[in-house]
Amino acid sequence: MAVHPRRAPRSPPLSSHLPAQARGCSDPSHGSGLARFNALSPETAHAVLLQCCGSRRWAHRVATHRPYPDPGALLAAADEASYDLSQADLTEALAAESSAELDHGAPYAALLALDAAHAEYERKFGHAFVICLAGHPPEEQADQLLEAIRRRMTHEVDEERSISADELRRLAQARLWDLTRWLTSTDGPTATEIGRFAPVG
Repeated sequence: MAVHPRRAPRSPPLSSHLPAQARGCSDPSHGSGLARFNALSPETAHAVLLQCCGSRRWAHRVATHRPYPDPGALLAAADEASYDLSQADLTEALAAESSAELDHGAPYAALLALDAAHAEYERKFGHAFVICLAGHPPEEQADQLLEAIRRRMTHEVDEERSISADELRRLAQARLWDLTRWLTSTDGPTATEIGRFAPVG
């Protein structure tokens, strides 16, 4: 298994950091979406998974382990694939990300401050600032985002790369949860429809 530099110990048991709805999920809409995900062609599954995480190896691994019996199994497989990213895979995934943004309704001062912080962060670390804010109410996200980017600016490059890898893992899970919900609205996404999938984060 590839190891990220100075990677923190593994997170607590999987169920503690899955999207809350996925713990013991019995939501029939997600079951329908998962069935459609399992039935996608390998090429279509790979394409839509790349919108959840930009590593081609990650997308290939998650796609080829289908069918998944339930959403928790899908998220567990994605989690393991995220831990196994090589340094090249991680670089590829980070290159596909855009820095986390605030809603356009956020205060203008916060938007300006975040733009400046993003520019400084990207100059120092060479990639977008990634963070998973799933579970935080929209009214708290501006403070959470600005606080996090300022705190993480103090890190060394290897430490921040490790944290970014963990945030990518969390984002991939949140996006997969969103994907299974989105797939309930389509019988089989075309290339155009895949482009309309707008994952969280």
